Amino acid sequence: MTDGDGGSASAAAPDDPATTPAPNDPEPTAPTDRIVALDALRGFALLGILVINIWLFGMPAVAAINPALYGNFSGMDYLAWLVSHVFFEQKFVTLFTFMFGAGIVLFLESKDRKGQPGRRLHFARTFWLLVIGLGHAYLLWYGDILVLYALSGFLVVWVWRWRPARQFVLGIAMFAVPSLLYLLAGLGYFALPEDGRAELEAELLASFGGGLSPEREIEIYQSGWFDQMTHRVPVVFEFHTLGFLFEAFWMLGGLMIVGMALYKWGVISNRRSTRFYRRLFVGSGGVGIALVLVGVWVREAFAWETMPVITLAFQFNYWGSLLLALGYLAGIMLLCRRARDGVVVGALSAVGRTAFTNYLLQTVLATTIFYGHGLGLFGQLSRMELLGVVVLIWAIQIPLSVWWLERFRFGPVEWMWRTLTYRKRQPMRLED
Repeated sequence: MTDGDGGSASAAAPDDPATTPAPNDPEPTAPTDRIVALDALRGFALLGILVINIWLFGMPAVAAINPALYGNFSGMDYLAWLVSHVFFEQKFVTLFTFMFGAGIVLFLESKDRKGQPGRRLHFARTFWLLVIGLGHAYLLWYGDILVLYALSGFLVVWVWRWRPARQFVLGIAMFAVPSLLYLLAGLGYFALPEDGRAELEAELLASFGGGLSPEREIEIYQSGWFDQMTHRVPVVFEFHTLGFLFEAFWMLGGLMIVGMALYKWGVISNRRSTRFYRRLFVGSGGVGIALVLVGVWVREAFAWETMPVITLAFQFNYWGSLLLALGYLAGIMLLCRRARDGVVVGALSAVGRTAFTNYLLQTVLATTIFYGHGLGLFGQLSRMELLGVVVLIWAIQIPLSVWWLERFRFGPVEWMWRTLTYRKRQPMRLED
């Protein structure tokens, strides 16, 4: 999904005055006026997110909350979890959220230069993102993030003009709020009697969507679409209310504001020195991996007891993911400098330019594979086999994205989103 039109600050105006829109006539950014590094980074993030989302698509919720609670957790399946956790879990959604915040600034800067009503257009496009997200969340998949992005996007836009240092401090402070709340819950857990601990653990599992037994959840998602709604609707409603107020807004909103600062500093748009990106790749990435690995050790030290895992051990991945995501960002910037016109950057950019379409396509493909209205493989595949499904979906999405953009300006969902935002049918084919 793309927030902001992804335009370049140096975009040239058309030569033909007859085709040049008036300064106050809202128009989206042309596909030719894009920053390749932003598209490549967005595509990289979108593909990586699936490695973790596949847990929610294919297994009961408790498997994502505490992997020791469900399925085989040894040998190759443990390795699959370890690789996914260390290198993917929360790292790629962090990157994607950086991009969303940067996209808000990029979009509004573009509208300011053109003398267009940027904030009004932002609210319009965010409203339609919310509408699409609500349909996605309630009708297809409870793991949707579009609604949370839209709700956060309505709020964080008010700080887009702040100085980047001030944005960065605010973003990190907001990001720290859920960490502090979980830390307090974890410490309070050890002060409770045994029955109180069990009650707190059950309440927290339910808030993550893990209130049902794995067997019951498997039965539901191997059934028809209407049966799935019995689990999905109440879980999604809690995510969008209490979950948003106490966790999602602070985490996602904070990362969006950090993304705004990173864009203004030139970090996300590949305007810093090669030396800067090399240091960020090694330093931030290295410290991030170290923190995540310490968190794995802490999980083992707590013998995978659920409350310590999701309130205390989780802290290391929470903060380590922020640092490792910055390392990944630096790596993609370096890749774009070395091979801007290469096959890998081209493929990532194509996925990034069609990220909204590809995000929804991942849901359509995965739910068809796992849910009862499709192949009904929910709860039937091991963690290692789930990674095979990820590769299969990548193998569909990457060439399809490249093929599509050789013929069309935007992905189909991107085209619909722009048409709704600007209240004018946008050209679709390249020759239009």
